[in-house]
Amino acid sequence: MDGWLAIILLVLVGLVLIYLELIFVPGTTILGLVGLVLAGIGIYIAYEQHGTAAGSGVLFGSLVMTVGALVYSFKARTWDRFSLKTQNTAKVNPKYTEGLQIEMRGLAVSDLKPIGKAEFNNKTYEVTSHGHLIDSGSEIKIVRLTNNKIIVESINT
Repeated sequence: MDGWLAIILLVLVGLVLIYLELIFVPGTTILGLVGLVLAGIGIYIAYEQHGTAAGSGVLFGSLVMTVGALVYSFKARTWDRFSLKTQNTAKVNPKYTEGLQIEMRGLAVSDLKPIGKAEFNNKTYEVTSHGHLIDSGSEIKIVRLTNNKIIVESINT
């Protein structure tokens, strides 16, 4: 068993860390990288201490285990437990701009840089200017309503 236990443990722990990252921590994180390094060290040690035939066997075995685990997880529908099965069809404030119309006048409650708060008919809205700064307290008017977006410009200029 001259060093085989360390090689097997390094490769297995490395593969388990990679699987854990795939299942529980999506994205390239430290967990997957550590797993990849550990598996690589185990394979390197197998080549270094036991020769090319043993190293190739460990490399091939780890590849077979990886492909086998992936094939099994797809056939067993393991990924279905982690997938989203519902669809969000809700809309945020569908009547947000109700009662507003183009050319309606209001007052900038905060500085518009270019986004800020404005008041129309004693109700506060989030508005956007055409990219220029409009000071707080300036008189403004609505120039465009798109979905829930209110585009304004200053009347004072």
